[in-house]
Amino acid sequence: MSTVLANPAKMIARGAPRVIHSDAELEAYTKALFQLTALESPSSSEVEAIELLTLLVERYEQEHYSIPAADPASVVRFLIEQQNLTQRDLIPQFGSESAVSMFLAGQRNLTVEQVRRLSTRFKLPTDVFIPKGAVRAAR
Repeated sequence: MSTVLANPAKMIARGAPRVIHSDAELEAYTKALFQLTALESPSSSEVEAIELLTLLVERYEQEHYSIPAADPASVVRFLIEQQNLTQRDLIPQFGSESAVSMFLAGQRNLTVEQVRRLSTRFKLPTDVFIPKGAVRAAR
């Protein structure tokens, strides 16, 4: 940026974007962000506004609506429930119904091939099906 902020407090007082403190502000900033991202050819200042609003919205959402990391079995249970599946429906990914049951009961971890198959079936990144800290523990 080529200009120095002479008086940030004055800029904020005149309506420049600032840290989001409420859901109402979040809604207003999100609406403005959607309007800006809908532009076909945003100007350089509009691109800067998109970047700034994105950072502010993400910060607020992470502080107030963060989604805790879930273990792979919880993720698979959630997917089964949301998609009205049964354990039998996952036999192609696990190899057998007993393998599905053992995994969901916490008696067995996923193999690399099962992770790959689940990722492909549900169109999710593979790391969703890998326990947090598993990579570090293997080193």
